[in-house]
Amino acid sequence: MAGDRRPRMTLPTQLVLHVLIDDPNREMYGLQLGEAAGLPSGTIHPILARLEKAGWLTSRWEEIDAREEGRPRRRYYRLDPNSLATVRAALHRAAPAVEALARLRPGQAGGVS
Repeated sequence: MAGDRRPRMTLPTQLVLHVLIDDPNREMYGLQLGEAAGLPSGTIHPILARLEKAGWLTSRWEEIDAREEGRPRRRYYRLDPNSLATVRAALHRAAPAVEALARLRPGQAGGVS
């Protein structure tokens, strides 16, 4: 499995993982994930690529006719079921750093607990 390499647990990465772990079976597309995590598109897609490369996410392209739908195809992401324990452990390990940031800079930690 590609998940042997841990992605950096930056605050934006943690925000994305918290959104995904709230409902691990739910598929979400990039813009949807970004909005739920409060992150811009330019931030969300590199994070998703890193998480997928690490084996923590799976993705698939939706099967639509883009011309018929009047929009580009969406790429849907969800947590890999085999990575749930790894993701939970990584978020748990990262929590003290987020809590320290919240104490140093209230309002800057994104409300992650």
